[in-house]
Amino acid sequence: MNSFAAENPFFERQIIWLVLGVIVTVAASMIDYRFLRRTWPIIILFGLTVAALSLIFLFGDVVKGAQSRFYFAGFAIQPADPAKLVLIAILAKYFARRHVEIANVRHVLVSGAYTLALFVLVLLQPDFGSAIIVALIWFGMTLVAGISRRHIIAVLLIGVVAAGGLWAYVLEDYQKARVITFLNPVADIQGAGYNAYQSTIAAGSGELFGKGIGYGTQSKLKFLPEYETDFIFAAFAEEWGFFGVLLLFLLFGVLMWRILALSAAGGSNFETLFAAGFAIMIISHFAVHVGINIGLLPVTGTTIPFMSYGGSHLITEFLGLGILMGMRRYSRIAIDDYKEVEMEHV
Repeated sequence: MNSFAAENPFFERQIIWLVLGVIVTVAASMIDYRFLRRTWPIIILFGLTVAALSLIFLFGDVVKGAQSRFYFAGFAIQPADPAKLVLIAILAKYFARRHVEIANVRHVLVSGAYTLALFVLVLLQPDFGSAIIVALIWFGMTLVAGISRRHIIAVLLIGVVAAGGLWAYVLEDYQKARVITFLNPVADIQGAGYNAYQSTIAAGSGELFGKGIGYGTQSKLKFLPEYETDFIFAAFAEEWGFFGVLLLFLLFGVLMWRILALSAAGGSNFETLFAAGFAIMIISHFAVHVGINIGLLPVTGTTIPFMSYGGSHLITEFLGLGILMGMRRYSRIAIDDYKEVEMEHV
């Protein structure tokens, strides 16, 4: 963040979001989330999420061709970010009771219908990056829940057909150009391929030890676009180099290890699946963002957790951590209460 403090207001605003994120984490960790195991709270949350994603088409602001955010008091709020947490919660609730029956294709279809509703609303904004993350969350959680091999093949085939439909009827011309440029990177370096080309230059120019914090020429001289959001990994790699990237991967690895440990120690199937879903969300964001920045994936405009500028995704990520902490706290209380009751009957 220090790299950008002198040129723009991003640093000051991000500090505000970070402080709010810590507050949200602490507050969220105090709540007993066992109420989410019941049907109505989840249905209400899902309904509110669908309503927010729908209202954005009426009251949302259009930024760079996408109508994906509301502006309030000078800050942008994107409903697609908390929608991912809601999707994780509703899938965890659904699979928690039906994971032993996941071989039944009906459960795959019903969970897919929940996901499809959010996927379509996000895609129409259009926010292709967030839509991809929504799809990856569903696919990852069905794998964790124990989807059968034949259903995996069926889902992949449906995905191929859906991709063809998206290409023909949904994707905008600039989105198609990004995919074509990904397949042939040198086809339009000054046009659709410019962002991807500059990001690979920035990431590679950091070499082993980087150029130093605040000395990244690609970002400082504005050759690298969106260096504070969609291409912040490339800006980081330029300044910190290969060893800095290794450190970053190590930190994310520790975070994933802790989340998966919470998943394994969940007090119920719901807690286990929710933690696994949150891990899938973080990993998906990280992998897609890094893949885009080093030229392995088409440019879709995806943030990297805890690093990219922006409040909605940052608050969502801190909220997710707070929910996991709350689940761990109250699942322990529930287990202790159960043991006390058992001892009374001995």
